[in-house]
Amino acid sequence: MDIQGLDYNTQREKLALPEYGREIQKMVDYAITLPTREERTRCAQAIVKKMEMLVPSVRVNTDYKHMLWDHLYLMGHQQLDIDWPYDMSEACDINAKPQPLPLPQGNFRLRHYGRLVDEMLKKIVEMPEGQERDELVRMTANQMKRDLVQWGQGSNDDEKVIDDIARLTNGIIQIDPQNFRFERITNVPIQQQGKKSKKRK
Repeated sequence: MDIQGLDYNTQREKLALPEYGREIQKMVDYAITLPTREERTRCAQAIVKKMEMLVPSVRVNTDYKHMLWDHLYLMGHQQLDIDWPYDMSEACDINAKPQPLPLPQGNFRLRHYGRLVDEMLKKIVEMPEGQERDELVRMTANQMKRDLVQWGQGSNDDEKVIDDIARLTNGIIQIDPQNFRFERITNVPIQQQGKKSKKRK
């Protein structure tokens, strides 16, 4: 609906940095039109002070003054010709979107154990026999048991963990169930968390 005399923000030019509002943007646009570099510089200094007053939260940044000048540079669409107090060569990087992080690739041999357990087992295979390897085997076995309980893959089965370790290490690591003691796991499986028991009427 177009009503004469009404000016909607949706019909105006999009703001480069909306957090400072349209009035600051108008000041920046005005500063660009000033005839001398000295006048534009003085105007820019006043605008930066006003920006700091309008958005005091910027002060939490250690180099907030530099950031304010970067913002002014962006609002001026790189057309504000003044004596900049900082190097503006990287100002445009503020609005640059970060590159997406690459997702880890590769297939898990048993997904419910996750990548960390898979990597730990590969590390164990490469280690020489001794107390350090035995301790890592103990930690890995207990983590695998926690994973089984949490995801409901075989419940609380010590023999399954022992069998999986032997299989995933190609028989190199053999745990003696008579001499190995697992930690007591009391975790509730994820699929049961948050479910309230229903009372029968």
